[in-house]
Amino acid sequence: MNTSQKIALVTGATRGIGRETVRQLAEAGALVLLAGRDEDRTKAAATALQGEGLAVEPIVLDVTRTDSIAKAVADVTSRFGRLDILVNNAGILLDDMGKAPSEQTLKTWRETFDTNVFAVVEVTQAFLPLLKAAPAARIVNVSSQLGSVTLHTDPTSSIYAFKVPAYNVSKSAVNAWTVHLAYELRDTPIKVNAIHPGYVQTDMNGGHGEIDVPTGAKSSVGMALLGDDGPTGTFTYLGKTLPW
Repeated sequence: MNTSQKIALVTGATRGIGRETVRQLAEAGALVLLAGRDEDRTKAAATALQGEGLAVEPIVLDVTRTDSIAKAVADVTSRFGRLDILVNNAGILLDDMGKAPSEQTLKTWRETFDTNVFAVVEVTQAFLPLLKAAPAARIVNVSSQLGSVTLHTDPTSSIYAFKVPAYNVSKSAVNAWTVHLAYELRDTPIKVNAIHPGYVQTDMNGGHGEIDVPTGAKSSVGMALLGDDGPTGTFTYLGKTLPW
């Protein structure tokens, strides 16, 4: 392995934005660990990208299971001893679109936060020693403008009436976590940022969306490849700052 080659890991990467993020990081020269919870699907996705000549390797990682996270950390530690890029991409949307915010079940809230918030925190905590072992690591948290409290309270905003509460609030929490972690690491070379991928044509959106998947991955990739003079503790979409 080229020791100057960046080692990246992308969670929830067997399809959609995650898989395209893997592709673009590999095209930029990184060795990318394509992480997914299903071993067969993870290997198949990695093999397909390897077939395109890209430096991609599969790694099984269920972000909601402590034992799976620990195993993945041990694997990366033994093979590389560091992690240059962590993209927390895995996420779910379980809200019943036909129900009001107060009508969503507590089960929906708990399951949404388990994956979208608590898993992001646990995965980041677990990989942090490896990120600190890298010369200048980057942590990218895939959020959504639906997590913007400012936009949700502005009657003129495009998302004002789009209340998907468990999902939206989980992304608000991801944004807050990003700010706190960036503050903790402010005097280190590590940069921590949240991004909005855009309204992307993915399975999560039922194929609807305003932009294609390659464009949807660009915000994550851009923040993953930030130079030393890049920002930390920000919330952006294709380089444009979004309101918290």
